[in-house]
Amino acid sequence: MTDTYAVMLDMGHRARAAAEALRATTPDARTKALTRLAQGLRAAEAEILVANTRDIENARASGLTEALIDRLALTPARVEGMAVAVETIAAQPDPVGAEMARWTPANGLDIARVRTPIGVLGVIYESRPNVTADAAALCIRSGNAAVLRCGSDCLESSRAIAAVVARAVVEAGLPADAIQLVPVPDREAVGAILSGLEGAIDLVIPRGGKSLVARVQAEAKAPVLGHLEGLCHTYLDAAADLDVARRVVVNAKMRRVSVCGATETLLVDRAAAKRLLPSVAADLIAAGCELRGDAETRALVPEAAEAIEADWTTEYLAPVLSVRVVDGVQGAVEHIRAYGSGHTEAIITTDADAAERFVGGVDSAIVLINASTQFADGGEFGFGGEIGISTSKLHARGPVGAEQLTTYKYVVRGQGQTRP
Repeated sequence: MTDTYAVMLDMGHRARAAAEALRATTPDARTKALTRLAQGLRAAEAEILVANTRDIENARASGLTEALIDRLALTPARVEGMAVAVETIAAQPDPVGAEMARWTPANGLDIARVRTPIGVLGVIYESRPNVTADAAALCIRSGNAAVLRCGSDCLESSRAIAAVVARAVVEAGLPADAIQLVPVPDREAVGAILSGLEGAIDLVIPRGGKSLVARVQAEAKAPVLGHLEGLCHTYLDAAADLDVARRVVVNAKMRRVSVCGATETLLVDRAAAKRLLPSVAADLIAAGCELRGDAETRALVPEAAEAIEADWTTEYLAPVLSVRVVDGVQGAVEHIRAYGSGHTEAIITTDADAAERFVGGVDSAIVLINASTQFADGGEFGFGGEIGISTSKLHARGPVGAEQLTTYKYVVRGQGQTRP
């Protein structure tokens, strides 16, 4: 047994014990921990930003791209955003013990389906130190213990945030081992979590690049809540309002190019390409976006470079956008089926029937009508935060908040019934 595996196994055993203890805690105690966490984040802002500066310096020295550095960077506003997210989670109804349904069949039994924590979550993430706070808060709200393994690029920031979490948990009387951050950058720690730590891990949640998610899905011995790349599409329908299209598309692509909800491919109805595409493309170019288009796109937008097949399957996470002219709603749906990752898609249209055909035809976790794909975020859904955007079709899909981090059990009450 290696030293790293021994450390991880001990963390797993302690997390399992903490998970069992968490089941006995009250909603008020969990809310108190969240309130203390929000207060602690604000109080520790200076320490968190100093740690983040070290991470950014190391990232630049190692050649990390500016898009990933943007994901990594914290500012006073982003620290405040973390605190507000935790407060939002604290204000939500506690999901643990909530009845999802209740009924009495012919046998007279009183049957209830009740939410219960999953147990111990192994959360593996890259570049985003805010995930440390989001994951901790969501696990506390949902009554789950967690082993958090951040990327080496955000380790200093995550340690500073995890120290605040640890204080809040203890001050609220929750088990001290409820939320644990892996203290070493050793990649062997990821393999240890994927092994299941001798049954200690109930669910693995990856949040990172395509290679990380692929490794997790291939190697994990515990169930995985999948989060594939954010290969998001925005489709401009023939009935799109030009002003809405211009405003939404620029936001969907350029607000933050490094987030998984950024649009990576723009699809335009052939019937309105001449009306819509030149103005939208001009706005994107003015905002600093490089366009890569098919032949019809390049005929209308000479500045666009030629798109190749790989462009339709690339999550750029950069100011680059692929553009394709398609044959109406069906053409857009077929393109998304062929190339999409099942994350987030949007249609811009004033035609309600076209919108419904798009919603019905696209099988992605999030589908928007006349709104930016950058709304693909648990905070924007009112969840306070998210532990990721699930592209799985089982258990949880879309933004994963506290409620989605519970499972359920059946509580059956009888009056002495026996089965004939």
